[in-house]
Amino acid sequence: MIKSTFFVLRLAAAWLLAIFIFGALWSELPLLGRLEWPIVLGGMLVMALVVAGAISHLGRVRLVAGRIDKATLANRQRRQVEIPLEAGEAFDLVDAAIRELPGVEQVESARDSLQVRAKVERPRTYGEHPLGRWNPLLWFGIPRNQISATVTPGHDSGSVTLICEPESPAWSDWFLVDDGTNFENAEAITRAITRRVAAHRRGERAAAAQTETEKELTVAKLSLLHAQVEPHFLYNTLASAQLLTRSDPARADEMLGHLIQYLRHSLPRTEEETSTLGAELERAIAYLEILKIRMGPRLSVQVDVPENLRDTPLPPMMLQTLVENAIKHGLEPRTSGGTVWIRARLTDGVVAVTVADDGDGFNTRTSGTGIGLKNVRERLRLVYAGNASLSVIANFPTGVAATISVPPTDRMEPAHV
Repeated sequence: MIKSTFFVLRLAAAWLLAIFIFGALWSELPLLGRLEWPIVLGGMLVMALVVAGAISHLGRVRLVAGRIDKATLANRQRRQVEIPLEAGEAFDLVDAAIRELPGVEQVESARDSLQVRAKVERPRTYGEHPLGRWNPLLWFGIPRNQISATVTPGHDSGSVTLICEPESPAWSDWFLVDDGTNFENAEAITRAITRRVAAHRRGERAAAAQTETEKELTVAKLSLLHAQVEPHFLYNTLASAQLLTRSDPARADEMLGHLIQYLRHSLPRTEEETSTLGAELERAIAYLEILKIRMGPRLSVQVDVPENLRDTPLPPMMLQTLVENAIKHGLEPRTSGGTVWIRARLTDGVVAVTVADDGDGFNTRTSGTGIGLKNVRERLRLVYAGNASLSVIANFPTGVAATISVPPTDRMEPAHV
């Protein structure tokens, strides 16, 4: 009540002082200065309209803000809003929030300086004002508000300074009211910023959930792959071993030994999240040794992997996929067979593991579906978070060379792959 009374008295006192000054000037006029009744009547009418307008302003501010205090009664509103986004994103968000305001016009945005300025038409809250342009509370002013927003960059955030004020000089606040429109604009922009930040956060959570779902799906696929050995390979190996037991027991025993070694590395081991280049190499060599017994002189294998690189972390079954591709799509279709090379090198802080063959190369008849290589790329993306890659190029003079490039240390996300 005290705030309301003081506000009305302050506005009335300002207009009363203006009327006294006008009356003093009037009294100096020749002839007209002798007539006092126009000044008295006009002054009483102006004061009545000023008090009525001030009370109307108080009622509207209480309706809009729910309270009456110095902050809500002010014609000029200032807000400091912290946005947990990079300054450029915060600027785009503020710019969009201002452009959503009803009656907004003349929006000027400067992205380099992170500033937005706009004019906003003042709504006619109660229709036409009494007496129209003769209402003293509309004098000196233009029926528009203006908005200024500046984004100050911070550490992974942006601090927004928002100013909503009438499009009139500051001295006019002693005589004019804005019917709470600038308070409404400041609150509306703040709400829009809050809503957009919440929508941005929901989008981030949805993207994170989608990524997590993709990662879990990849893990599930790998677990299934890890838990099963290719049936045709297993059947063919056992059939070959059975035949060799009659004609060449020593070679049959050798084949079964390699099969045991292959299965030992292929069956799932839940206590380990990742494998190593050395362990994966042992699996691949066991697989190739079995095929050497089955294919005979048609298959030659050359391995060049330094001992100091064998502890390099590597997701399981990844090297095996490249070796199987080299056999199935490169050498098996050829009557003369060929050679498989497995090589590893440390260059410029990256371990490059290459599986190459001198088979048919990029032959559409034997190139397969590409699902295996696609899965390798996807797993590298998920496991190493962009720090690893797979490249597949033509080998010279024939065949294909596939290279996995991974960090030499364990720079991987804690995914169970």
